[in-house]
Amino acid sequence: MAGLRERKKEQTRRHLSDVATGLFLERGFDIVTVAEIAEAAEVSVNTVYNYFPAKENLFLDREDEQVERPSRRVRERAPGESAAEAVLRAVRRDVEERRPWVGLTEGYDRFMRVLFGSPTLMAYLQRMQYRTCDRLAETLREETAAAPGDPMPDLVAGLMLWLTNSVYRIAGADALAGVPVDETAARMLAMLDDAERLLGAPAWDYARRPAAS
Repeated sequence: MAGLRERKKEQTRRHLSDVATGLFLERGFDIVTVAEIAEAAEVSVNTVYNYFPAKENLFLDREDEQVERPSRRVRERAPGESAAEAVLRAVRRDVEERRPWVGLTEGYDRFMRVLFGSPTLMAYLQRMQYRTCDRLAETLREETAAAPGDPMPDLVAGLMLWLTNSVYRIAGADALAGVPVDETAARMLAMLDDAERLLGAPAWDYARRPAAS
């Protein structure tokens, strides 16, 4: 029964997000109210807030997953693999496999227009990026047993996220410019090649997991 309840909760959550996103795409984020979302989804306002603490969560509805993703990839790195290798390898796979969060999908330009059209969403996205960087630095500190005050976990986390965000920004800019998806993917992969060449040994080799014996 617990499994069924969880599935129903996830269905409701997805329904609310889909209804809200449709309204945001049609009218813009800041104009649409939570009351209007509740009415369109045929639920109460309290129900919306039970699933989404803030209106921003209805549009950026996988915040915790996105914040945790780089850290998870570091924790799951293969024997002999460094943190940077693990993160950039996973980003490369995301692009090649057209994972949903990469932005290589039809209609991504509409998503970006809503995002860029809302100062509220842009500020929220920036806070998410800060959270992601802090979480990755915390993971690197744990994985390397870094001494208190050691700046390397923060520096490496900031560098890796700056590089990966630079790759992801290509998808948004190209979508708004009407660039074909295959061309965008090729540009993203080329930037990853450049990113790997850009990283020097201290960052590239940081948090390298011992090779399997």
